[in-house]
Amino acid sequence: MKTAHLALCATLLFAIPLVLQADPEPGSYADPAKIEILSPKDGAVLDAGESYPLEYAVVPGPGGDHFHVWVDGERGPGVHTLTGTYDLPELTPGEHVITIKVVDKGHVPTGPEKTIKVRAEKG
Repeated sequence: MKTAHLALCATLLFAIPLVLQADPEPGSYADPAKIEILSPKDGAVLDAGESYPLEYAVVPGPGGDHFHVWVDGERGPGVHTLTGTYDLPELTPGEHVITIKVVDKGHVPTGPEKTIKVRAEKG
């Protein structure tokens, strides 16, 4: 019995480091944060009065739960889908700042963010 107990303990001691070293799934919350704004591009000129999709890919990183899109300082609703599109509001003529900020469950920014600037012009 004592030998079996020692063998079990030895097996567990060898197995635990292997489990702890296992790589997380790519794109998981354990991966470093990464934010990509795929469209529109930084510096794009858009038609005023039109709504455009913001195409994105986000890895929230450790501590991140979801993200918000900010347009000219106004926060939009929380987004939990890590890749896709977000409908931007209709843009008035002029310069606009669009930012994605990763936040925790309490909506507190965790640090990662990405900003682009676009210009809307009357067509």
